[in-house]
Amino acid sequence: MLVQESKLKKFILDSGLTSRSEILAAEKDAEKEGGSIGDVLVKQGKISSDDLRRVQAYILGIPFVDLRGQKIDFAILSLIPEPIARKHNIVAFRKTDSGLEVAMLDVDDLEAIDFVRKKVGLRILPRLTDQESVKGSLLQYQKSLKAEFGDLIQQEAQSIQMLAEDEDNPASEKDLKKLAEDLPVVRIVDTLLNHAIIQSASDIHIEPMENQLLVRYRIDGILHDAMVLPRNSAPGITARIKVLSNLKLDEKRLPQDGRFKIQLNNEKVSFRVSTLPTHHGEKTVMRLLRESSGGFSLESLGFHGQGLEALHSAMNQHVGMLLVTGPTGSGKTTTLYTLLDILNTPDVNISTIEDPVEYQMPRINQTQVKPEIGLTFAMGLRALLRQDPDIIMVGEIRDGETASLGINAALTGHLVLSTLHTNSAAGTLPRFIDMGAEPFLIISTVNVIIGQRLVRKLCATKEKYNLSKAELDALGKKANLDIVLASLKEEGIVAKDIAWADVPFYKAKPSPECDEGYKGRLSIHEVLHMSSGIRELAVASASAEKIEIQARKEGMLTMLEDGIFKAAQGLTSIEEVYRVVSE
Repeated sequence: MLVQESKLKKFILDSGLTSRSEILAAEKDAEKEGGSIGDVLVKQGKISSDDLRRVQAYILGIPFVDLRGQKIDFAILSLIPEPIARKHNIVAFRKTDSGLEVAMLDVDDLEAIDFVRKKVGLRILPRLTDQESVKGSLLQYQKSLKAEFGDLIQQEAQSIQMLAEDEDNPASEKDLKKLAEDLPVVRIVDTLLNHAIIQSASDIHIEPMENQLLVRYRIDGILHDAMVLPRNSAPGITARIKVLSNLKLDEKRLPQDGRFKIQLNNEKVSFRVSTLPTHHGEKTVMRLLRESSGGFSLESLGFHGQGLEALHSAMNQHVGMLLVTGPTGSGKTTTLYTLLDILNTPDVNISTIEDPVEYQMPRINQTQVKPEIGLTFAMGLRALLRQDPDIIMVGEIRDGETASLGINAALTGHLVLSTLHTNSAAGTLPRFIDMGAEPFLIISTVNVIIGQRLVRKLCATKEKYNLSKAELDALGKKANLDIVLASLKEEGIVAKDIAWADVPFYKAKPSPECDEGYKGRLSIHEVLHMSSGIRELAVASASAEKIEIQARKEGMLTMLEDGIFKAAQGLTSIEEVYRVVSE
């Protein structure tokens, strides 16, 4: 926005936002850099960009609107498509006789104004606003869409055709295909999928009950009831999903697996489909895999300190094994793909054998197992070793044969990445031995083991508090608080002279923008480096408890301790860490 520098200087000074000396210093910097005083003050952190916007609006005589906490009529909000609103930070909030009022961060964005004018056929009245107002208004798109989807599904469910069938007279494939192409069924399934993507769900559960069909979404690791549909809608919805994922329509006695892909708002999402016969009909579960989920770094996944150093050291090795452990849905695959992304340089050949291929990565040869034709992890791994790979990723080590082949691959000059289902990093070595692997081979190959879980992240609106002495004592019985505090001080998270009683923690605080006080998830880890002490214990076939005690003596933070570390950073809550980390 073009504002005279002299006027801007005078109004900032009069507003009391900053001192005269700071304005004079900014004026000198602006002359040197050839910029504006306002931009310099924002860059230096003396005033916020929203403060500058308010001053500029006042000088130019442009109305400033504060939309924080205001509910906008969805009919008006949706006049501007969400992708345009998000890209240009422009929100329609009021319609009057004189035109459509739009709130913007930049009233000089003539391209956006012209687009909206042509689309709605009304005079556009730009108003300046702040970032929080735009952010809150953009959230209303999603909430309104959710409500609209629910209403649409209920309406369509009423008009679904009934399918007469029983155990003695099952529906034919032709009847089921016709039902799957029924317009209300198509609309319901499309809407369910779009609804799940907008809510950032990781899984969709479609469960037939005696008198109804229950749809649930797993969001941030927690299952939520999404909607209840009439019982007669179940056959059509299941048939439609089977058509999309190329499954047998008339096979209802056996479980089936498939997948399909859709695109919404320029985002490609793959759905991994599983059907299972139950007492009341076929239950369908779909896992959502966003193809744009790449681009992570180890730091953004939550690795830090000694664990991060151990991981970088293991990745710099050209041979050996790097293992990620944890239950289903703990983020193991995301961690593996992040490691592969970092290792994926032009001078190496990377091959994978997976079940299934969850994210497609450029320059990496990815193979999916097909047990029905004999292509298992073990067979695929044997074939990969003849393909001259430098780095091999095995989706999961499930049996002794795959474990033995993985160890041999690591011994013969390959870097092997894989996952196992164990409860902790220390439990991986005894698990390997249980599979029949020789302890002396394990210690020669395994470089690092990562144990991990996912915890929900706190929203920006959260409640600050300090732990009481009783709470600290209870926490101290399960975790080494001294090592956690030392790590927090070493990484500059807290002051060097602070005590636990003064470290702030946070609780979830539900708000209009954040229903439960949590949004999104992050990993908590334990990174076990194969030191000489741990190798001695492994050779002696020591228990997981003894291995963990040794690793903690050498400075490893357990998952609980890493969770406390991240709670002290304000990223999650102690309650959430306790919920996820079971003893």
